[in-house]
Amino acid sequence: MTTKKTAAEKTTAEKPAKKAATKKAAPAGTAAAEPATAEAAPARKTAAKKAAAKKTAPAKKTAPAKKATPTKNTPTKTSATKTSTATKTSAAKKANAAKKATAKKAPAKKSPAPKPPGFAKRESRAAMVKRAHAINEVLAETYPYAHPELDFEDPFQLLVATVLSAQTTDLRVNQTTPALFAKYPTPEDMAAAVPEELEELIRPTGFFRAKARSLLGLSAALRDDFDGEVPATVDALVKLPGVGRKTAFVVLGNAFGVPGITVDTHFGRLARRWKWTTSEDPVKVESDVAAIFEPSEWTMLSHRVIFHGRRICHSRRPACGACPVAPLCPSYGEGETDPEKAKKLLKYEKGGMPGQRLKPPADFPGPPAPPLGG
Repeated sequence: MTTKKTAAEKTTAEKPAKKAATKKAAPAGTAAAEPATAEAAPARKTAAKKAAAKKTAPAKKTAPAKKATPTKNTPTKTSATKTSTATKTSAAKKANAAKKATAKKAPAKKSPAPKPPGFAKRESRAAMVKRAHAINEVLAETYPYAHPELDFEDPFQLLVATVLSAQTTDLRVNQTTPALFAKYPTPEDMAAAVPEELEELIRPTGFFRAKARSLLGLSAALRDDFDGEVPATVDALVKLPGVGRKTAFVVLGNAFGVPGITVDTHFGRLARRWKWTTSEDPVKVESDVAAIFEPSEWTMLSHRVIFHGRRICHSRRPACGACPVAPLCPSYGEGETDPEKAKKLLKYEKGGMPGQRLKPPADFPGPPAPPLGG
């Protein structure tokens, strides 16, 4: 009996429990959900904390990193600054060492050559004339043998040689004229020359066609107008084809003894360097120089100045350090002033070389020039 009751009691007890469970589960499973919610709540909180931690983590890490950046980088910047300073200092030392080495190796810059005594920047005309005469005296002592550097035996040969000397050297003319005069010794012979044959003979002097026309024209004029003789006046000479004032004065001064100033490229250059004139016009140069010297000096002055221009006072690099006129020259220093270097610039007999004439005067100190092809 006891056992049955117990079973019945159990059954009766289970029914209210089931009802209670049903009642508890009735409100949308509240009884069952509560434990689950209770268990899930801590999990969500943990997940939220983790998520917050993840979001905050970079900020927390970044913030210290930003704050720590100056602290960590400061030594690096200081170190870099020190390294940069050390590099700059090292580079500066190397640059200074290089400069010193270059200064030792590089030759010192040449200071402008000092002007020699004997002239003033603002020179009166009287002082210039006095200095010009002093220069002429020095040139006379330096070139006592000065002469025309064209070989000739008569006025006609000198006239022809002077016409040929345009745009070439006297040496080339002297090497060309022996064959020319052998074939055409007189104005009549040259006037009758075949142009092509004349051109071929004078070809070595350059501009041979134009020069051949001049020679044929002046030879015919001498034959027809002057009885085959070279006139002895400037006016008559300059009327001949190919003859200008320079050629006329060369012929007059050296073939007839008539004073004249020969203004060629050398004479004009030196007259300007010595402040005898400022003009580039040959006629004006002639007039300016003629006003300084007596007519008796004109011909030899021309030879001396031209000699000096060809031997020492060159156009591009004058040998100032070996020039006897240096103490009187306002242009001293335009060329080489070192005496040893200047000596190497000297030409013709001043440099130990032959002159330009194949048949120089007896008093000429240098050897004669070689013939064409010699």
